[in-house]
Amino acid sequence: MNTLTLNAGRITALGRCELTLLVRNRATLTLALLMPLMMVFILRSSLGDSNGAQAVGEATLTGGIGMVLLLVVHMNLVSSYVARREELVLKRLRTGEASDVEILSGTALPAAALALAQIAVLTVAGAAVLDVAMPRNPLLILVAVLAGVLLLAALSAVTSSLTRTVETAGLTTLPLFLASVLGSGMFAPVDSLPDVVAPVCELLPLSGVMTLVRAGWSGGAAGGDLLGAGLTTLAWIMISVFAVQRWFRWEPRR
Repeated sequence: MNTLTLNAGRITALGRCELTLLVRNRATLTLALLMPLMMVFILRSSLGDSNGAQAVGEATLTGGIGMVLLLVVHMNLVSSYVARREELVLKRLRTGEASDVEILSGTALPAAALALAQIAVLTVAGAAVLDVAMPRNPLLILVAVLAGVLLLAALSAVTSSLTRTVETAGLTTLPLFLASVLGSGMFAPVDSLPDVVAPVCELLPLSGVMTLVRAGWSGGAAGGDLLGAGLTTLAWIMISVFAVQRWFRWEPRR
């Protein structure tokens, strides 16, 4: 796999084509666009004026960021990679000037941009509607989200190699989705889990990202925790990139 050549123009052109295909899929696009607002208003109606609403609101918004990453980036991209592979689009693109990284990046660009836009809406609108304080360290959240997009894009490419058809993408993406929702601290810190499982959950792919997101929103995290979360995320990115280079499939399995 050629991973050295990068051309912003080619990546943008490929991303524009992928965006056109995404816009034509009205059901997927509508759900993706409405999801952040739906999450905010559903939570607002369920919270009311209960005690602890501030903490619950923060937990829901940080968890919502993780949900956007999983649903918009990971699940959407697995389907996209599989569809383009089965339609021989990836194979044809490799015969042109675009490098492998440009092809994969261009395919991922619309999902990444949509996720970033949704997270921005979720952060601003959610904080306003739920009367939650704005993030104390927005830059840390941005870094965490960008790292999460890169990680999940790579994991999506790896997962697509295990997915035979677009219809089965919902099954192959389910393990990471469940593991992240239940064990990566999306709605509660990992250290609040039982002592037996907490050390294992800290090593899940999205755990480091969610630790950084929570720290960026509420602050107060120890430097050692942030360093550990950053190293865990970096390690998973490196593992995922290696797996893409080793096992990504460019042609349908016959």
